[in-house]
Amino acid sequence: MRIDAEKCIGCERCTYYCPVEAIHVAEREDNPKKKRSWIDEDECVECGVCFRANVCKPQAIYQQELKWPRVIRKSFSDPMVEFKETGVPGRGTEEMKTNEITGRFKKGSWGMAVEVGRPAVGARLKDLELIAMALAERGVKFEPRNPVTFLFEDVKSGKLKPELRNEKVLSAIIEFEVKPEQLKPVLQVIKEMSDKVESVFSVDLISHPEEEEKGPALKIVKEMGFPVYPNGKVNLGLGRVLNK
Repeated sequence: MRIDAEKCIGCERCTYYCPVEAIHVAEREDNPKKKRSWIDEDECVECGVCFRANVCKPQAIYQQELKWPRVIRKSFSDPMVEFKETGVPGRGTEEMKTNEITGRFKKGSWGMAVEVGRPAVGARLKDLELIAMALAERGVKFEPRNPVTFLFEDVKSGKLKPELRNEKVLSAIIEFEVKPEQLKPVLQVIKEMSDKVESVFSVDLISHPEEEEKGPALKIVKEMGFPVYPNGKVNLGLGRVLNK
């Protein structure tokens, strides 16, 4: 996003809507008594929130033409944009938490995700690459329908296309499946990565409903010292039967 310096009146309303605090206010060069807002494009994630908030009366905020690789910022930060390779808006696939309906993860395995970055923080894709490459070394196979998978130069190694590493997004989600024997090594890698990446990240583990609190997946997670927040997804199913 950009702000037209000629139109901006320095009201500062837009500054409150930027989730990564990329909008700043400075004195006008042509008139030091007046202010104008400007966007730090290196920090901007192209989420479009400042524009959609519709608080700029002179309509000084506008979307510049986005080219590769910067266009990736918008794909992973603006929920209104559909990722062209997957046909799905947003940063991931159909939600993993709906597994009782979709049946993506069969018994004998678990679904996992690592979400790098959050609104108000953001993340450089180089942090995602560090985690992805470490997971790949443990034999993890990445979800082919996830937008992140299309960013890899080498999907087997988790290595990103070089020009993407410094791009900043609100967040990006690595999705993969683990077998029981992989869970401990994968969780250990994730622990090690927490001291190496600059942004924040969270870990999702999708088990099966019948496992409940005493299931093997949660037992391993707790043994390794991970705090557990048993979040669920209320799913009406819209007439669809439970996956068997």
